[in-house]
Amino acid sequence: MIIELIREFFRDMNSHRMRTVLTLIAITWGTMSVVLLLAFGEGFGTAMRNGMVNAWNRVLIVYGGETGKVYQGLPKGRGVNLEESDVTLLKATVPNIVMISPQYRKNAELFYGKTRLTTECEGAGPDFEVMRAMYPEAGGRFIDANDIKYQKRSLFLGYEIAGDLFKGENPIGKTVMLDNVPFTVIGIMEKKLQTSMNNGPDSRRAVIPYSTFRMIYGYEHINTILIKAASPSMQTRMISDIRQVLGRKYRFDPTDERAVGIFDTMMIDEIIKKVSLGVNIFLGVVGFFTLMIAGVGVANVMYVVVKERTREIGIEIAVGAKRVHILSQFVFEALFLSLLGGTLGLLLSWGIVYAMSFVNTSSGPMQFLGRPILSIGIMLFTVIVLTLIGLFAGVFPARRAAGVDPVESLRYE
Repeated sequence: MIIELIREFFRDMNSHRMRTVLTLIAITWGTMSVVLLLAFGEGFGTAMRNGMVNAWNRVLIVYGGETGKVYQGLPKGRGVNLEESDVTLLKATVPNIVMISPQYRKNAELFYGKTRLTTECEGAGPDFEVMRAMYPEAGGRFIDANDIKYQKRSLFLGYEIAGDLFKGENPIGKTVMLDNVPFTVIGIMEKKLQTSMNNGPDSRRAVIPYSTFRMIYGYEHINTILIKAASPSMQTRMISDIRQVLGRKYRFDPTDERAVGIFDTMMIDEIIKKVSLGVNIFLGVVGFFTLMIAGVGVANVMYVVVKERTREIGIEIAVGAKRVHILSQFVFEALFLSLLGGTLGLLLSWGIVYAMSFVNTSSGPMQFLGRPILSIGIMLFTVIVLTLIGLFAGVFPARRAAGVDPVESLRYE
């Protein structure tokens, strides 16, 4: 039965070669439009999410504020300034904290050779590396526990500012003057895409041990505390726990959000996911309507086939062919034509996506666009759309064919 239907399909298509070829091209082009638009949309969304994670790897940022409520006889408007001891306190009392680091911050001057630059300098701990995705290039390292314990003058640099300072030299082990204090460069951050900034990109940042920062600059209060939970799902509960602990220490209402600010970077992640979904829906709709136009071509071919085979269909009905047999014959041909063009489109799309894997996306506009991603979901969506188009393109001509009057069909020219 299937073999006979396939033979019938190729016989019909052979009699309308030009129309069939043009329709196949339209289906192939439409399929490529859907697949590539969705693949580039998926790649764009992934690049944006990676850029966000490279700035804030799903962390909580805790910073001091000003009380907004009267509490235990104390007036509102009192300042809450965080200290290094709060890091130890939170780690000991708040469950499910897996990483935590204080963060000092100020503008500082770097001097090496004849080059003098001003940049953002941060004092941080070892966990800062993962929470801010500031991973070192091969041959270097980030701040470690010994740097903190012995207040070492260790310096970690972003790759851009390191390039400006050393101009091609290997910076590891070199001495740099940081606000007229000598520091040894221990590592250079590897390149990364960063779509969220905090006083400039990490590529132009200098990081030193927080204990050294405090010793040199004499800061009593830290700017922020970065905290990473064991699971992102725990962060909402953790925010409440942090306010409870700090509220007891600094004597403010735990429900007073102004006393201690806590920014959950997962909020940005959710926004990016929604933007990415919106872009994918828009691109999918555009590609779907492009494919629908090709489906009209399939329907036209099938109507022509029905018209030319009217006498043959009438004879088949007269000798006992059932309506379902006539319907299945033309629906099968429409589906086969749609899926044949769709298969060609998928193969060409895969080839383009594969070729894009060799394109450099680490710099320029391409780092924000990202590489296209041909996922199982995209291919499944495309196959479903092609199947629906084939069904709709075949059902109406098939119904017309199945409704042919055997007597009238013999008079048809």
